[in-house]
Amino acid sequence: MRSSRKLFRWQRIIWFSLLMIFYFAVVPNSMAKDVLPNVKANHKCFKCHGNKTFTFYNSVSERTVSKRMNPYYVIDTAAFYVGNHHLLSCTDCHDPGYENFPHANDLQMQEMLKCTDCHDGDEVAEKYNFKEINVEFKKSVHAQAYSKDFSCWMCHNPHSYAITARKNTDIKKVIVYDNEICLHCHSEVANLTPLSDHAKKNISTIHDWLPNQILHFKSVRCLDCHVKVENHSMVDHQILSKESAVKDCVECHSKNTRLMATLYKFRTKELRSKSGFLNAIIITNDSYVISANSNHFLNVTSLVIIGLIILVIIIHAILRITLK
Repeated sequence: MRSSRKLFRWQRIIWFSLLMIFYFAVVPNSMAKDVLPNVKANHKCFKCHGNKTFTFYNSVSERTVSKRMNPYYVIDTAAFYVGNHHLLSCTDCHDPGYENFPHANDLQMQEMLKCTDCHDGDEVAEKYNFKEINVEFKKSVHAQAYSKDFSCWMCHNPHSYAITARKNTDIKKVIVYDNEICLHCHSEVANLTPLSDHAKKNISTIHDWLPNQILHFKSVRCLDCHVKVENHSMVDHQILSKESAVKDCVECHSKNTRLMATLYKFRTKELRSKSGFLNAIIITNDSYVISANSNHFLNVTSLVIIGLIILVIIIHAILRITLK
């Protein structure tokens, strides 16, 4: 029995290995040109920036030298090729001068491109309403406080950013992905200090007014309470100050819950009512929001049962009095 299991395990390993060999040997040659046209060009950059160390020939000492790469300049190549910008070459955004190594020092002084430098006026991206997003962003607490020091890239890493809310039907994954963007700075002092000298504050302490914190943090995004709802895009970008953030429970716990205009905006309207539940899409997130997920049938049934109980009590009381 054990020998047959070992044989089966080895068969799986061999088949998996053959599949991987076929994928990496055949697929890149036949498909890469169409699917990922800039793989070879980008490899010149990623052979250094895709690793924790890089090697080069030092003409002064006349020897090959290995150095540690600055961790802030290490790119996750796997994340890049599944991100929004996977079809781009590095020099589409970075100066062509970076193709030469060692890189010229003055290249670091150049200002990075912004989203609107490419997407403003782009017919393909017009449906995403970048103009409206940019207007909202400029009104946000981040842009107001830090001006030009705070750009799109502070939240959306151009080397790994991938749309989630529009494509992912798993709301839990959307919540985790979006909240990690906020927590990247708001839970890590090292990432926050380039912009602010404010002392790090514990997220739980800041939200000590919020009941059932853990459940809320697992079921909604920071954005769902900290943005002004404009409905210009799938995700609103006017981040509010902490004083203006939602603290009224009824904003979410009501029939007209704001969650339908934030977290659940990307789901189809057909799912707003399912199995008799109001805002039924929320239930697909394994959540039940009091008042937001009422069910007409259950409401009527509950009223009928309560009415019958009251009627029985009244009849019982009358009989006790009259037959006494």
